[in-house]
Amino acid sequence: MKAVAKFEKVSFEQFKKDFADFNMSDEDICKIYENIKLPHRATVYSAGYDIYSTLNFTLKPGETIKIPTGIRCRINEDYALFIFPRSGLGFKYRLQLNNTVGVVDSDYYGADNEGHIFVKITNDSNENKTVDIKEGDAFSQGIFLQYGVTEDDDASGIRSGGLGSTSK
Repeated sequence: MKAVAKFEKVSFEQFKKDFADFNMSDEDICKIYENIKLPHRATVYSAGYDIYSTLNFTLKPGETIKIPTGIRCRINEDYALFIFPRSGLGFKYRLQLNNTVGVVDSDYYGADNEGHIFVKITNDSNENKTVDIKEGDAFSQGIFLQYGVTEDDDASGIRSGGLGSTSK
């Protein structure tokens, strides 16, 4: 298999900034940061790299949470990282990404937020099921896919911002 990317942690400063919504002490954020697990495949033939939660959380039906993963990814220029919920969580709980599929472009790595990958999920259970995720549990997965461009492509913009910045 061809290597097309490398996962890394974002800096502690960036992680702390992005964790501000959770109203935790610097000490607690530091412990969480130290425990971040970089994504990896569970088996030789797994397509997806498991992405791990940095938090313990419970989602009742209809509830949503945005998880700062603490990771970023350097990706070859003709590839992108596509993020999906873990299959089992989607099947059992209808756990869904709020943007349906996350797309991480190769130039996101150099964004102002260091390319920090967030995953925003909702428990869309119609069977009244509550999902519990613990810190360190795999809750989503990323798959690298190659893409092409049209013959008349004329994109010339340069990314600077983070999430949603290319449409501004």
